[in-house]
Amino acid sequence: MDKMESKKRRKFGQHFTTVSICEEFILPYIKDSLYDYIWVDLFAGEGNLIFPILNLIPEQERISFFESHIYLFDIQPEWTEKSIQNAQKYGIPEKLARQKIQTRDCLSNYPQFLRNLEYPVYHVTNPPYLYLGYIVKTAETQKYLPLFTNENRGLQDLYQIALINDLRNAIDQMIYIIPSNFIFGNSVSNKIRDEFLPYYSISRSFIFEKQIFKHTGTNVMINFFQRNLNPQYSTVEFQGIKIGKEQKENRYLLEPQYHYKAGSEFETFITNFKVKNPVIMKYYLKQHDVDEHPGKNEIKVIDANNFEKSEYVLLTIFVDSKFANEIQSNLLWIRTVDTGTLDGRAGLYSIKGSFNASGILVTKATYRTHPIQIFFSPPLSKAEQRLLQNYFNLTLEYLRSITDSEFMTTYKYSSGPYTRKYFGLSQAKKIIATFPLNHLDDSEKNYFSKLIYNKDVTQLLEFLKTVKNKWKSS
Repeated sequence: MDKMESKKRRKFGQHFTTVSICEEFILPYIKDSLYDYIWVDLFAGEGNLIFPILNLIPEQERISFFESHIYLFDIQPEWTEKSIQNAQKYGIPEKLARQKIQTRDCLSNYPQFLRNLEYPVYHVTNPPYLYLGYIVKTAETQKYLPLFTNENRGLQDLYQIALINDLRNAIDQMIYIIPSNFIFGNSVSNKIRDEFLPYYSISRSFIFEKQIFKHTGTNVMINFFQRNLNPQYSTVEFQGIKIGKEQKENRYLLEPQYHYKAGSEFETFITNFKVKNPVIMKYYLKQHDVDEHPGKNEIKVIDANNFEKSEYVLLTIFVDSKFANEIQSNLLWIRTVDTGTLDGRAGLYSIKGSFNASGILVTKATYRTHPIQIFFSPPLSKAEQRLLQNYFNLTLEYLRSITDSEFMTTYKYSSGPYTRKYFGLSQAKKIIATFPLNHLDDSEKNYFSKLIYNKDVTQLLEFLKTVKNKWKSS
């Protein structure tokens, strides 16, 4: 039964909301305007986002309120029936419940009659989440592919179809429980943000860095959307409450030039400090590289694809002298995923210090979450690589501190002292592109090293500005 239910959840992209979510994070903010709207959920499931409203309506008024102020829809008939049963528990007659709770595929068949009713619609929903990449590869979900054609081409998830449908039907007020990649994602969310956010402001947001759905670890947020009188192609600003190991309030600025992505301070830093002649680098030592350089030089490497008894398996490879020198002279590897400990955060590390080896070999497929060796061309000296390592880690921690790590992706919930994050390889390459080594003379290198050694971020940023102004004017 569990497997069948899991398969069904994936088929429809449904993760049902508990009543407590509505009671804690939604009801307190709508309770004073219940009679001003028709409360609608187009993806209602059991109705847990709407029925708690009835607890705030006097019993003698519930039937008339339900008749005038509530509509529920769901694509699955069995959930429509459960909603009807739940309505009856609140004293709603079955006949009325069946009129106001309907089976309907609202993604492809939007109920436009809602726009012509006595009161304006307030859409409160937890829409289906199903990523286009999964839909394409899975036979039972390919029925959704037509939703992503024509004017929807470029959207990446079913929840984005739901949002864009509300936009096109001019819904003024909405509360959506959606994946937090809506504001933190890169290409997966650029199009929906570019099209949606000029028309809507975010009046309130709860961002969860802990699991709230039983059957998925998808990171979610609750956004209160309010339609703008006119489209505004300017910064979207709002206060969000982040809920994880602790609760804290953050101010968010979503800039249109960065596709309204949160954590854009990262991109601003890269734009401001990317150098003209960056250090050239590439990722991965692969098995075919080794096979192309046979020889007698013995090199100890770890197998990035073979993890046993809490450590990577150590291998001995034999390569020619030139390639042996290339492997041994590139000392750094990138950790893209926080371990959860304070000394195991994403960053650059020494291969020798971490693994007592000279290289990191990919014997099978590459994985972004595995340890990855970095190769520099032309080669960097040991001292230059140590300088880069310290610069990179200092810069990364600075960016994490000013953004609360929000330019990174939440990786996995844990009981550690902080929320674990994933740091993208393209993001790492961007930070390396700000390392000004090729623009410094010996005196500047010494000063640069001192700033990094002292972890003087304020002076470091001033120095980077000076360096950029120098090469721009040359």
